[in-house]
Amino acid sequence: MARSRYSALAIVLASILAPSSAFTSSNNIATRSSAATSSTLYMSTVEASVKKPCTLDGKKIRGPITPLGNFVLVKTKDTLDATDGGILLPDQSKERPTEGEVVAAGPGKLHPHTGVRITCPITAGDSVLFGKFDGHDMNYNEEAVTMIRDDDILLYYRGVRMTLENVIPCRDYVLVELTKAKTETSSGIVVAESVMKDYQPCEGKVVKVGEGRMTSTGEFSDSPVSVGDKVKFKDYSGNAVKIEGKEHMLVRMVDILCGLKA
Repeated sequence: MARSRYSALAIVLASILAPSSAFTSSNNIATRSSAATSSTLYMSTVEASVKKPCTLDGKKIRGPITPLGNFVLVKTKDTLDATDGGILLPDQSKERPTEGEVVAAGPGKLHPHTGVRITCPITAGDSVLFGKFDGHDMNYNEEAVTMIRDDDILLYYRGVRMTLENVIPCRDYVLVELTKAKTETSSGIVVAESVMKDYQPCEGKVVKVGEGRMTSTGEFSDSPVSVGDKVKFKDYSGNAVKIEGKEHMLVRMVDILCGLKA
């Protein structure tokens, strides 16, 4: 009699607990299904972005561009200048070289006689300054880009705009702060500013020096000048650039004629 009562009680308890267990199990299944769905959607989004086709001059290509040798892929950007209040404005000067941001860079070229690789000093994300007419213009992924050689790069930096602190002359370039042109001759004759406006002085003070040109053995040549030296260089041999409101010239080491007394 007692056993039959216990059996009946066990049956009642089982009937009460069973729906709760079934409900919990169905909840777990629904949660797992929802997580799997979210994961599938996320992976589909990632795959879609990864598989987005690359284009070059309006034609689809098989993947991102990989520059070879000493070629550098650069996205041209607007040059910026700042007011006294720190507001950045597009630079109105048309004479300064082109600025751009590096998208990708090759490993560097091999020396034709020794086979030593002359490594490229530029990496993706650097901002560079290069000649106005250097390189080959292209349209890559609906953006205007230019393919240049690392030899075309005058200086590079990291940041929103060029400052004397962050700029680095590329290889054998030297950054010279120009001496202000004199408007009075030694005999006391004053020269009109309109006459001197197109005159570019060929002397100044060295403010930054590049690491030097890499030789056939993979070593860098020494610079003939140091920061703080006053120098004179060849006419029309430099590239003008304005940094922090002052006129500078980027000159190759081989174009510096002599040092001047301070």
